[in-house]
Amino acid sequence: MIKIGLIGFGYWGPNLARNFNVNPEFDLTAICDFSSDRLKTAGRFYPQAKLYDKVADFIKNLDMDAVAVATPVAAHHELAKMVMETGRHVWLEKPMTETVRQAEELIELAEKNHSVLLVDHTFVYTGAVRKIKYLIETGELGDLIYYDSVRVNLGLFQQDVNVIWDLAPHDIAILDYLMPYKKLAVSSTGSHYYGNGIVPKSMVSVYMEDDIIGHINVSWVSPVKIRQTLIGGTSKMIVYDDNHPSEKVKVYDKGVELDYTTEELYHLKVQYRVGDMYAPKLEDHEALALETEHFADCLLRAEKPLTGGKAGLEVVKVLVAAEESLKHRGSPIDLQ
Repeated sequence: MIKIGLIGFGYWGPNLARNFNVNPEFDLTAICDFSSDRLKTAGRFYPQAKLYDKVADFIKNLDMDAVAVATPVAAHHELAKMVMETGRHVWLEKPMTETVRQAEELIELAEKNHSVLLVDHTFVYTGAVRKIKYLIETGELGDLIYYDSVRVNLGLFQQDVNVIWDLAPHDIAILDYLMPYKKLAVSSTGSHYYGNGIVPKSMVSVYMEDDIIGHINVSWVSPVKIRQTLIGGTSKMIVYDDNHPSEKVKVYDKGVELDYTTEELYHLKVQYRVGDMYAPKLEDHEALALETEHFADCLLRAEKPLTGGKAGLEVVKVLVAAEESLKHRGSPIDLQ
């Protein structure tokens, strides 16, 4: 059995604690948070866990094989580094770190200490995204053309990060998993029109090899909540609507065919193909539960993390470049 500790019992930490507690491979032995109220709540739900309000005391607890870090991103690098330097494995919340160098350092440290480093890109473990990955790998969509996502709502303004760092990591992680092509450049636009320096709405563009492009629209100031992704291929196209209660993924036999006629060498002929639509059956499971099982397999059976340090690094690279592009009104930032 894996003895695991948790740092952070705020927004996401309780979800992690619940999944570790019900998984038979894990024993939740310790929880750390600076808030006495949150620790009291944790103690009521998990009386077997030792409670700590100081990270230094928590780290000294020898009764842990792994630690999950569920804190604001500013603390990720320092905490993950402290944990891995003691030889333990790490479950790290998204986004992985604030800088590219920090992410690279954690990857190097994990390799040096033989620590498993898993970055919590939860959406990668959903039945919908896993089904889309299968459809892409089996060639049903043909050659991929684009990725367009919209993740908007009238949301909670964060005090420490803008909307790109808050919402875009989900879609960047999905994009990287579904389309693992070399990313060439990133551009982003947005405005802090409320005067507080925080950007509440942004459009991020990711330019990839083979002329594939990804667009990610994120916002805290939308009157409606939309969680929709369009994926275009030369054979078929997909609509992924995470708000839909049942048919989250729909496959459309639609496309565009371009041809130059022999009679008019420079005349472009456009033909539209419209066929059937179907909604494939999806795996019915909680993504976080599946991710927890996968983490156990990585620790006990030496599986390679699906969303390991390198996946986390790819997301951080795009976030950092998007932040830089934002300062220059959308000028593309070269990732090479």
